[in-house]
Amino acid sequence: MNKKTYITKKLRLLSFCIGTIIVLSTIIILVCYNVISKDQVISSHKLPNVYYMNYNAAALDDSEKNKIIKYGFELFQNTAKHIGPESENPELSYAGNRLSCNNCHLNSGTKPYSAPLIGIIQRFPQFRGRENKMGTIEERINGCFERSMNGIKLHTDSKEMKAYVAYLEYLSRYAPEDGEIEGQGFLKLKIPERAIDLEHGKKVFITHCIICHQSDGQGIKSANGFNYEYPPLWGNDSYNDGAGMTRVLTSARFIKANMPFGTTYDSPFLTDEEAYDVAGFINQQQRPIKSHPEKDFPDIKKKPVSTPYPPYADNFSIDQHQKGPFQPIIEYYKNQYNIIKTK
Repeated sequence: MNKKTYITKKLRLLSFCIGTIIVLSTIIILVCYNVISKDQVISSHKLPNVYYMNYNAAALDDSEKNKIIKYGFELFQNTAKHIGPESENPELSYAGNRLSCNNCHLNSGTKPYSAPLIGIIQRFPQFRGRENKMGTIEERINGCFERSMNGIKLHTDSKEMKAYVAYLEYLSRYAPEDGEIEGQGFLKLKIPERAIDLEHGKKVFITHCIICHQSDGQGIKSANGFNYEYPPLWGNDSYNDGAGMTRVLTSARFIKANMPFGTTYDSPFLTDEEAYDVAGFINQQQRPIKSHPEKDFPDIKKKPVSTPYPPYADNFSIDQHQKGPFQPIIEYYKNQYNIIKTK
């Protein structure tokens, strides 16, 4: 080995060592300052990025700032108890069912690909096709209350709305400036080029879902009796037909990344076709009806193709918008309006 080659190898080794020291030092600092947990370091290959941390709002101290964050966290976990049907104060009965925010935004709003709320503060104001305007985070929260919670809007200046926003700010405090993080929203899914097979969807439900959601789809109540450990998927205590989850292409993506219980985005259990069919089966069941759905999507060209209720900017049937096949509808909007639709 000549002297030049020897020096080159030594320099490469030195660079590798320095790089390793920098990486390890960064991890140690993040752990020491509670930015990430030790468990996350061990399993970091499973996490999209550092923004998914071990948030524990309940462990915050009782400073004035933290009290409102902790109240927001409590509302998030036990919605029905505080501002729903189980509230001791009738004036605070905003939610119309006994679901909690945590039933959809899993792990207290921090699980990748279950619509995590990390970074959401930075992503608002945001254009929403359903209202066809720029909307605030408060309006987005109220959209959930009117649809997923089958209830009514919170007062914008109420203690409860401020608590929700404070909790979302807490979740978003380390997010990048634009709020965009890997794992936000839902997992991508290849849409089968056929209509939903309801019989197959029912079999998937019986095989994989009833252990948590029960054979009648009504879920299992939490030990506290106020909310659900495993939520109802239809019926009076479920989301109404104006919620995003009633769109098959939305619910199928959520199911793919998160169901059955214990599933993660990087190790999905169901195939795309199973998630598609079981989402269709679930959303064909009876659920509350949202009032005035015709007021949604002032520009109906912006309505997602799997929205289950009219009006539409096309001549496809309600049945096809609910059960597919969706490719002809997607192609129609691309050719007719130059709009690319994915849900």
